[in-house]
Amino acid sequence: MFLMWYRTLQLGIKSLWLHPMRSLLTMLGIFIGVASVIWLLAISEGISLEAQRQIASLGADTIIIRSVKPPSEKLSPQGVTPYGLKRDELDMLVSTIPTIRSALPIREIRRQFQYENVTIDGRLVGCTPEYADVTRLKVESGSFITDAENFRRENVCVLAAKVADRLFPGKDPLNKPVYVPESKDFYRVIGVLQHRNASAAIGGSLAAQDFSNDIYIPIRTLQQRIGDTVAMRRGGSFEGEILELNQITLITSSIEDVKTTASLVENALTSHNDMQDIAVVVPLELLEQARTTRMMFMIFMGLVAAISLVVGGIGIMNIMLATVTERTREIGIRRALGAKRSDIVRQFLVETIVLSVVGGATGIIAGVICNPAISLTRDIIKDRFPQTFAALPEVVQKLTPTIVPESIPIAFGISVIVGVVFGLYPAYRAAKMSPIEALRHE
Repeated sequence: MFLMWYRTLQLGIKSLWLHPMRSLLTMLGIFIGVASVIWLLAISEGISLEAQRQIASLGADTIIIRSVKPPSEKLSPQGVTPYGLKRDELDMLVSTIPTIRSALPIREIRRQFQYENVTIDGRLVGCTPEYADVTRLKVESGSFITDAENFRRENVCVLAAKVADRLFPGKDPLNKPVYVPESKDFYRVIGVLQHRNASAAIGGSLAAQDFSNDIYIPIRTLQQRIGDTVAMRRGGSFEGEILELNQITLITSSIEDVKTTASLVENALTSHNDMQDIAVVVPLELLEQARTTRMMFMIFMGLVAAISLVVGGIGIMNIMLATVTERTREIGIRRALGAKRSDIVRQFLVETIVLSVVGGATGIIAGVICNPAISLTRDIIKDRFPQTFAALPEVVQKLTPTIVPESIPIAFGISVIVGVVFGLYPAYRAAKMSPIEALRHE
């Protein structure tokens, strides 16, 4: 039995080798289909993992409450309208909800920073020492804010890496003063952070966070030096706001407590429903939604790529039907010499399987080089067309495809099945030929 299949395989390969260009073009459909399955799933997996990484960086055990500027119809036309989170609400949440392990108040203000003749725009962030751990900020030199410095309302600050490079090019920033013209305050530099990538925007309630232009000071210092009423110059005019806290980040005792705690928080802050001036973001729920979306996206992309395999299978069937017509006399001679219908079926079926297997194998090779191929293409575009590259979305600029291991055997298995399914009809058509009619064929 094995010898019979081996000889049939030899004969099939020999028949295909007689027409190399036709065989190559026939395999091309399967090749493209298999490579498409692997590439599309790898790209979708890369995008999904990046989205999940961005959400996970917020912390699966955290609840983020953001102050949101109310709609214009909610603002008072006579003056500045207070809005957003308040410090007494922070104390109320911590004291009444037992599943809250800790809470981080955050206040953010746009400011100018100066050192000698250098002036830059950035964000002044009032925070507590826990802020660095929650946002995954790492200290390059010096130290981050301490509880003692926050308690004593000291005029100290920690610089983001980009701020340090711009304000102090080629210098050591530690213990040097940074001047804030709007409040006429000096802050002594006690630390410099490592570079931190920006976080993506999450839905419509949590904007993207760019940490590169930040200067961090104790939140009690900010409250004392600047206060809650802030005037800002925008487009040649002044705008003001009264805001106590931009954000409260709550850390729960365990991940299992997140959803229950979030419900309690929303119930406790119902007084903001009328003003619509806060948003509650639960990263755990967003992470679960992202994983569900990933599965749906991968199934959709897989179905799109599978269409290429079906098209490739149709191409195999068309070529094999044409081959049957061309080899009618050969079939008649084999039948006249004693070949059974099963032998004819096996011969043509082996040829289609060979086309599918070789096409699938080369498609896998092309699929696994997805990451270096995209990286090379991206580098070429970046070097030769920098303006075009800069105009691309950030997700495209930083896209890192991730091969889904399951996609390789699935794509290869489908290619073989497609070859068998679409090769059966031509094989049976060849086997049903009458030997006498076949021998008469010219």
